[in-house]
Amino acid sequence: MNKIILLNRRPEGKPTLDDFKFAEEEIPALSEGNVLLKTLYVSVDPYLRGRMADAKSYVPPFELGKPVQSAVVAEVLESNRDSFSKGDFVTGLLDWKEYQVVEGKGLNKVDAHAADLSAYLGILGMTGLTAYFGLTEIGRPKEGETLVVSGAAGAVGSVVGQIGKIFGCKVIGIAGSDEKIEQLQSKFKFDAGINYKTTKDMTKAVADAAPDGVDIYFDNVGGEVSDAVLANINNLGRVPVCGAISSYNDTEVSLGPRLQPIIVKNSVLMQGFIVSNYGAKFPEGIKQLTKWLQEGKLTYTETVVNGFDQIPQAFIDLFDGKNNGKMVVKV
Repeated sequence: MNKIILLNRRPEGKPTLDDFKFAEEEIPALSEGNVLLKTLYVSVDPYLRGRMADAKSYVPPFELGKPVQSAVVAEVLESNRDSFSKGDFVTGLLDWKEYQVVEGKGLNKVDAHAADLSAYLGILGMTGLTAYFGLTEIGRPKEGETLVVSGAAGAVGSVVGQIGKIFGCKVIGIAGSDEKIEQLQSKFKFDAGINYKTTKDMTKAVADAAPDGVDIYFDNVGGEVSDAVLANINNLGRVPVCGAISSYNDTEVSLGPRLQPIIVKNSVLMQGFIVSNYGAKFPEGIKQLTKWLQEGKLTYTETVVNGFDQIPQAFIDLFDGKNNGKMVVKV
């Protein structure tokens, strides 16, 4: 039988295991023009929380009683399409199923010899591309500038900081434990780090770490952390807004400082984005990220959870910061 994971109910606040339901179905038979896939790695990401709500967004919400979807690395077991062969490895937005038959639209072949397969869900996948395009297209880093990254120990943030260093920036990372701060500096070569959970005055801490002010703020979290960074933003600063994990589980609208005076006074560019905005440039981004990875200019960490049944818990653990780098489930 084929295990599948359905959205059982829409979460209220932080997701729980009861929001998901395990089910079984027959392993599907291959039909004409399709490919049969076996799931190898599943990506769990904070943005999926938004798709679990019945609210208008940049993608339709997940349907109740239907499989949850995310980025997946899979192996082609059988193929009735000329573009794919048995034994190929592919990535795509796929259902949380052990096996599935798909047309092949949206699937991309990946090279298992160029990098570990799980890397195509992280540094060579949407994670790396999000960091690359958000920083280069909106942040526009220049040598000698100061870049601050929130959620810096996460999958996107750790790559943003490394790319910032490649461009010659001073890079400051904000994360939620001393262990993560140490890793940012030792493994990812950040210049400084701030543990927001133990820092009483974040605005002062950012000012102390960035005495010349902040030129680029790559915002992954929103909330009070972002308020503190924006209080230190420089004239003509740029703020790529990638996420707001601090508020994803809020049941009420939170209030914070009004940003317009800061943005106007300092002529700040603050722009939200989703990685699919740059879909036409994905080959360029993957090529550059692969080159930097092979040259040793980029590295990455993963939190790999074993077992298909662990996918919902791995997703929930994201909101407690239990991941170190990219969170993936090895099926």
